[in-house]
Amino acid sequence: MIENVAVVVYDGVAPFELGVLCEAWATDRSDQGLPTFDFAVCAPQAGPVTTAAGFGLYVDHDLARVAEADLVALPAVPRDQVVPECVVEALRAAYDRGARMLSVCTGAFALGAAGLLDGRECTTHWMYTHQLATRFPEARVIPEVLYVDDGRVITSAGSAAGLDACLHLYRQEFGASVASMVARRMVVPPQRDGGQAQFIRSAVPDCDAETLGPLLTWIVENLAEPLSVDQLAARSNLSARTFARRFRAETGATPHAWITSQRVLRAEELLETSDRSVEQIASDVGFGNAATLRHHFTRARAVSPQQYRRTFSSVVETEKAG
Repeated sequence: MIENVAVVVYDGVAPFELGVLCEAWATDRSDQGLPTFDFAVCAPQAGPVTTAAGFGLYVDHDLARVAEADLVALPAVPRDQVVPECVVEALRAAYDRGARMLSVCTGAFALGAAGLLDGRECTTHWMYTHQLATRFPEARVIPEVLYVDDGRVITSAGSAAGLDACLHLYRQEFGASVASMVARRMVVPPQRDGGQAQFIRSAVPDCDAETLGPLLTWIVENLAEPLSVDQLAARSNLSARTFARRFRAETGATPHAWITSQRVLRAEELLETSDRSVEQIASDVGFGNAATLRHHFTRARAVSPQQYRRTFSSVVETEKAG
C-alpha cells in the first residue's frame, strides 16, 4: 500500500508536471475520507532548484528522503541533460528495495538512465518517443498512449496524461470509488481507457468528425443493452463502417474495446458498493454471464472479480461462490 511518496527534481524541472504530482499526492483530501500521504519533494541537495519556466524552487529534502518512499515519482526533466549520478543511484536503490516508480512526460529519461526501462514497455510525450527508444534501445517504447503500466514502473505521456497515470495507480491501490472521488476533486475524468489495461490511448479526437459525446453518455447509461456496432451506427444515422471509423477517431478505441472497458468500470463499482452476485453484476453491465465478466475483468485488471471484491468492497461480502 502506498503511504509515502517522494518526488525527485533537479535543475530544469518542468513546473506543470511537478504540479500534477503535487496535486495527485500532496493534496489533503481527508475531509472526504480519502487517503493522505507522507509527501516530499526531493533534490540532489536541499536548497534552490531552477525550473524550465525561469523561476526557482526551494526544496527542503535531499535524496535521503527517497529511501523511505513507497512511490518515487519523476516530473518532466531535461531530456538532453545528464541525469545527476546521485539521482540515478537513488532511483536504482528505491526500485531494488521494492518501491513503485512513476514518471510524467520526459521523467522517463531519468528512469532510462537508471536502467529501469530495460526490457520494459514504457512511454513518454509523443514528440520524444523516438528519442527515448534511440537512447535506451533495451526499452520497448510504446508511442501515442497516455501511459504504460509495466509491473512496478508506470510511465506516462506529456502533461495531463500524468494525472491519468496517477488515477490509474489510485485505482490499483485503493479501488474504483476512491479513484473516482479523487478525480472529481481534480475535476478530471476518473479514467481514460482505450480498451487495454496497460496501454491507455488518447481520447482526443484526431479528425473533424462531429462529437459522439451524447452517444457515449447514452452507452454508459445503457450498458446492459446489446450495443452492437450496427445498432449504435443506426442510432447515430451513420453506416456501420463510417460509425466505426468515427468512433475510433474520437475515442482512440474500437466500439467493442471502449464498451468493454466501460462495462469493466461499472462492474468495479458494483463489486465495491453492492452485495450483488457476480452473475447478477454480469447481467447488470451487459456481459451476460459470470464467465464472460470474469474473462474480461481478469484480462483488464489482472485479478478476478471475487479477488477485487475482497480487496476493495465497502459492504459485507455475502457471495459464497461464483
